[in-house]
Amino acid sequence: MNIRVNKKTEIKKLIEIWYEGSLIAHDFIDKDYWKSQRTEMNEKYLPMSETYVISNEKEVVGFISMVDDYLAALFIDVKHQGKGYGQKLLDFIKGRRGNIQLKVYKKNNKAVNFYLKNGFVIKEEILDEQTAEEEFLMGWKSG
Repeated sequence: MNIRVNKKTEIKKLIEIWYEGSLIAHDFIDKDYWKSQRTEMNEKYLPMSETYVISNEKEVVGFISMVDDYLAALFIDVKHQGKGYGQKLLDFIKGRRGNIQLKVYKKNNKAVNFYLKNGFVIKEEILDEQTAEEEFLMGWKSG
């Protein structure tokens, strides 16, 4: 497993991982919403983020994107989930930050439990205006 800063040439692959993962993890949100966000991911979100990729011997299998101390995205290719890649990326970023915040959809139990298991606490419940879905604002502090 190798973690490094993403290359511009990998953006298309990262969007594919994000899109496929979003459809599965957020099946309670209309597919068209995720389709509509692809351009934003490509032109706005990924370019403004500090993004690291994780790869196996053959290919990029996931990524984590940070905007300052905000964890904006953590996605693992659906065919590589459950193999520890997400844990490695989260541990990597925790080693570089003293404080991390993120938002996760309340209905995304798998992700909520993953973050709780990794020391994040639920700070508040909020409503995502774009999807009308409830989210948790979660936070983690080192030490």
